[in-house]
Amino acid sequence: MTLADFLGRIAADEALAPDFAAICDTGGRLQGTPSAERGFALMEERLSAFGTVWKEPVPYAGWRCHEARLTDVATGRDLDCTPLLGAASTPVDGLLLDTLDCGRGAPGDFSGAAGRAVVARHEYPFSAQTIHRRVKLAAAQEAGAGAFLIVQPEPGIGPVSGSSGRAGGKGIPALGISAEAGALLAGGRQVRLTLLGSDHAATAPTLVLVLPGRGEGHVVVSAHLDGHPLGESAIDNATGLAAALCLVRAAQPMAAQCERGLMVCIFGAEEWALAGSKAWLDGRTMAERRRMTVNINLDSIAGSPNLTALTSGFSKLGPFLTDAAKKAGRSLRTHRPLMRNSDHANFADHRIPAARLIAGFNEPDSALRLLLTGADRRGVVPIGQLRDATMTAGALVWEAMNAPHDTVLRLYGAV
Repeated sequence: MTLADFLGRIAADEALAPDFAAICDTGGRLQGTPSAERGFALMEERLSAFGTVWKEPVPYAGWRCHEARLTDVATGRDLDCTPLLGAASTPVDGLLLDTLDCGRGAPGDFSGAAGRAVVARHEYPFSAQTIHRRVKLAAAQEAGAGAFLIVQPEPGIGPVSGSSGRAGGKGIPALGISAEAGALLAGGRQVRLTLLGSDHAATAPTLVLVLPGRGEGHVVVSAHLDGHPLGESAIDNATGLAAALCLVRAAQPMAAQCERGLMVCIFGAEEWALAGSKAWLDGRTMAERRRMTVNINLDSIAGSPNLTALTSGFSKLGPFLTDAAKKAGRSLRTHRPLMRNSDHANFADHRIPAARLIAGFNEPDSALRLLLTGADRRGVVPIGQLRDATMTAGALVWEAMNAPHDTVLRLYGAV
């Protein structure tokens, strides 16, 4: 079977759109909820058609929110908000705090934050210049803030979600709020913030399917299943899940003829500071990790027609992937510095050449601006765009499965 045959199977795949719709039907898939359980059951059923699926639970710091409320004291109006995952709780009767607008929320912007509810702006997550939400939260906590409020900048969409990264440790109450709520609080208001949550030990599933190749090694295609409760987690990450299923269908008849096989990993607890894939990889033996020759992580691969491979600092990986895309007549951008915004980062930590395939990098007007909000629904994903992205992913996977051994070894060069 040739590259053209492989891509032809992807192009003709009639299950890509139904798979994407079925995954969105399971809901936002917040880890620890029935929605995530439905999502994992669906993926396990779909993958089981191609071989034995190992279901391996891994630990993460579980958390459940019982109440989240933000009230403007002067008007008595409850403001649109959602808790950041795992955030610290307030006392039962809440906290009465003055707000302080800290603009962008860069580490130097929190002067005077002590004892106040600081307001900072959510940034487009996929840019080389972005300051991550957890960096802002950590800076606010270090400055002694009483609470952290992060503003979704686009009106009419509602609040922004995301992880606090607390993982059961010390922290401060933290909420995502809407653009409208942020505009009200920017002038300085007094608010009552109530956030009641409970920490608990939890596990998240990891689904693993292996299609063996001629040799011992395999290419790892990964995608995370968990998401957020505000929408359908369609871009992030029903797109990656549907593409992974499509790639398995295309690879099944030819994997045994390839230099190396295909391993598919479906992770949970990615939105919890990448906890699921970290625990799973940490639990592998050295020999098991050595058989993982390359990781292609599919996360938010539609929402823009432009794809970028985030190549985790591996100097040879970018040229390898762009050449693979070019052989298939497809274009691919690359970004070399390691970005810890998806599960590829944990593969890279174990010195496995790893790339995240993502749409809309450095495109703040793309549909990826809707991630972590209630607007991340299937309607913002053109199926033709998803198929194109899956074709590009297929070109990368094919090359990684068939490249000569010495070519793959060079990918492990200077990081």
